[in-house]
Amino acid sequence: MTIIVHGATGAQGAPVAAALIRSGYDVTAAVRTPGAYAGGTGVAVDFDSAAALAEVYRGAEGVFVHLPLGSPTQQLSWAEAIVEAVATAEPARVVVSTSGYPLEGADSPHGVLARGLEGAGVSVAVIAPLLFLENLLLPPVTGPVRSEGVLRYPIQADYAVSWCSHLDVADVAARLFSDRSVTGVVGVGALPGLMGDDLARGFAEHVGREVRFQVQTPEAFGASVEPLFGADGIAPVVEAYRWRQTQLDELIDGSTSAQHQLGLAPRTVAQWLKDVSA
Repeated sequence: MTIIVHGATGAQGAPVAAALIRSGYDVTAAVRTPGAYAGGTGVAVDFDSAAALAEVYRGAEGVFVHLPLGSPTQQLSWAEAIVEAVATAEPARVVVSTSGYPLEGADSPHGVLARGLEGAGVSVAVIAPLLFLENLLLPPVTGPVRSEGVLRYPIQADYAVSWCSHLDVADVAARLFSDRSVTGVVGVGALPGLMGDDLARGFAEHVGREVRFQVQTPEAFGASVEPLFGADGIAPVVEAYRWRQTQLDELIDGSTSAQHQLGLAPRTVAQWLKDVSA
């Protein structure tokens, strides 16, 4: 059975492709540069053309999709094209990752994508992570862990988060293609949520030294990573962490969690660090 995996050479799609291959599926990588996919068949995709996407989807058993980075207007256009393509090609199963973006709101591209697919007459599951552990692998974060024994991050120490990794999302995606009885939203992340000290203990176990958590301001975090992403790229990230300063926690709904619906719990921080060999 062939599954189309969007972004199969990227941070989200590559683990999904690998998990599906381990589960016995044939994977076709829907990517910008097919030759960059070393795992098998690759095909170029055009998110601006519903007809071109439908040709890619036609005959596939399933599709894994997440919206590429872009402006809200671009993402909305891409979401509409994907919905039209799925309605035309009718793959048996579609699994979507929200990539941590909200589904709520009439102008939410990910909400438009999820709602449109649910109305397209195919089986749909929506993976809804909140905050990715991979953010903690940025050099300005990991550097002080190793040199100072300090994990600095722009959340309050008592801010509980349902952290998860791209590997956890991949595990859930693979299960959702094999178990089509689960539809709708599937939250992925730690329950109970992890606080700053929990993250620090996971790093301490991995690096073999004491690590303490230290609250960082969103502005300081933005300044530390701006050389990597540029001022324009980091501005919305800083705003997101300012928003988090106003919240009590950031938790998935236990009733729709992968733990409850699929019996799949996310990795611990230490296990995730071991698995990514960080």
